[in-house]
Amino acid sequence: MDNFINMLNAKVLPVANKVGTQRHMTAIRKGIISTLPLTIVGSFFTILNNMPIEAVANFLAPYAEILDVPFRYTVGILALYATFGIASSLAESYQLDKLTNGVLAVLAFLVSTAVPVHVTKNVSGVISSGRYINIANLSASSLFGSIITGLLTVEIFRYLKNRNITIKMPEGVPPEVSNSFVALVPAAVILVLFWGIRYLLDFNISSFLSTLLMPLKGVLVGNSLFGGLLTIFLITGFWTLGIHGAAIMDPVIRPFWEMSIAQNMSEFTSGTSAHNLSTIFTEQFLQWFIWIGGAGGTLALVVLFMFSKSTYLRDLGKLSLLPGLFNINEPIIFGAPIVMNPILGIPFIIGPLITGSLAYVLTITGVVPMMMARLPFTVPGPLGAFISTNWSVPALILSCVNFVIDLVIYYPFFKVFEKQQLSKE
Repeated sequence: MDNFINMLNAKVLPVANKVGTQRHMTAIRKGIISTLPLTIVGSFFTILNNMPIEAVANFLAPYAEILDVPFRYTVGILALYATFGIASSLAESYQLDKLTNGVLAVLAFLVSTAVPVHVTKNVSGVISSGRYINIANLSASSLFGSIITGLLTVEIFRYLKNRNITIKMPEGVPPEVSNSFVALVPAAVILVLFWGIRYLLDFNISSFLSTLLMPLKGVLVGNSLFGGLLTIFLITGFWTLGIHGAAIMDPVIRPFWEMSIAQNMSEFTSGTSAHNLSTIFTEQFLQWFIWIGGAGGTLALVVLFMFSKSTYLRDLGKLSLLPGLFNINEPIIFGAPIVMNPILGIPFIIGPLITGSLAYVLTITGVVPMMMARLPFTVPGPLGAFISTNWSVPALILSCVNFVIDLVIYYPFFKVFEKQQLSKE
């Protein structure tokens, strides 16, 4: 076991750290994560529009259309916000003007993705003749296009600036004015480039990338048990090596997660039953059914620690309880530690694989619904599962059952670790 751990330290850790800190990967992660407040707030309106209490639902029914508006302008145009965030983050890493690059990236994304539709006839009470943009083209389904346009825009801007292909203003000109003139040439190049790609070459970047990468989504984030378990294994595996598993996986899997929950929310808002949505293995599926107390289902271990004979473990359990209830488990991961600890690392990986398999089976058999809303990750597991599945009591029960399963899985490993700790004490 020691040889295996040493091999992982020597071979895997350097590669994982390099990927996790790579400039473009970091920009993608930061840019997409910056949209989380919008999707969470949008989810609240989805929940509000689908209250399980009949009297409340009837009271809100006349306002259904206006209650749907916040969802459309948060989750409905998610890719637009992500474009700005990704470009701003990458520009900051190059010490370029964040605001200018974010605006230019939005320009590139809109030109290449949001093709205006020309309506030639009036439809009374519905639409007037003119040119319109379908905001569905700006949703999470275009997230890959937003990533590429965000990154390319900054690289084009940097290339032109480094070669002084810009308009320079005299000294003494306010920075905001100077930056605007510096951006003139890059803005023209970016506009013509992406306009030419979309309209002259008739090439849709977002559609092409979505088609190209959809098979990967089907594996990691979809309805495949193998893919879901692979994602769980990779995240928990990285954590046991001392690397933030979700952070490493984020650049690869985050776009798929965002697309999946946005699609589920959109389908549910359109009237589809929570049992018949598109994706099972959303991020919320992991959060509420598997990551009970945080990645690895560590709330169970915290509870075991609280009743340990070891003074250190007992004190650590008490200190970790409050964060654990809100799914923050760094105290237990690094305090026990679970990192580089084969005794606790084994149940940390195996437990989520078992609870994930059970949740999958109960979902495909229709016992529990799929996730139709996004809540803050700090919501306690059972409550998050209850609300995010359209107030499903079986989902709440499943979250509690999985906690008990985690307790059973962790217990023998906990006793071995406790014995070790007692001998030290």
